[in-house]
Amino acid sequence: MDIEQSPSLREFRPDYRWDDVACLPYKDDGAAPFKAISRQMLFHEAALGCELRYFEMDAGGYSTLERHEHMHAVMILRGHGACLLGDAVRAVKPFDLISIPAWTWHQFRASRGEPMGFLCMVNQVRDKPQLPNAEQRAALAADPQIAAFLEGNP
Repeated sequence: MDIEQSPSLREFRPDYRWDDVACLPYKDDGAAPFKAISRQMLFHEAALGCELRYFEMDAGGYSTLERHEHMHAVMILRGHGACLLGDAVRAVKPFDLISIPAWTWHQFRASRGEPMGFLCMVNQVRDKPQLPNAEQRAALAADPQIAAFLEGNP
């Protein structure tokens, strides 16, 4: 089956926005814990089979702590912060590449001094994220470095 497409160019703007790309809420309010984060869907085309999204957190913002069956590929585009990746907390900076395997707990946090933005590539068809239950969260927080990260002190 051929999928006909037209070429397009959506120019980048200095405020980390792109022409004709809506800036959307990260998730529905109350769906999961997160703070001061938005998303933009840069590419969502059947011919690609994946999506390229841009997420941006205000200073001190964070994504949801979650895991799922699908893999992620992430590139930090601007700012500094930290990410929980499985059983380790890592400092992140512009142009770092992060591979998140299936079923790996992960969360991103922007530093308190600046916003942080990242590109995220995922499969178009994918499962819904799983949040940790109390026992899983306690197991993660048994590591002092992860406990400090989860409390917002990476």
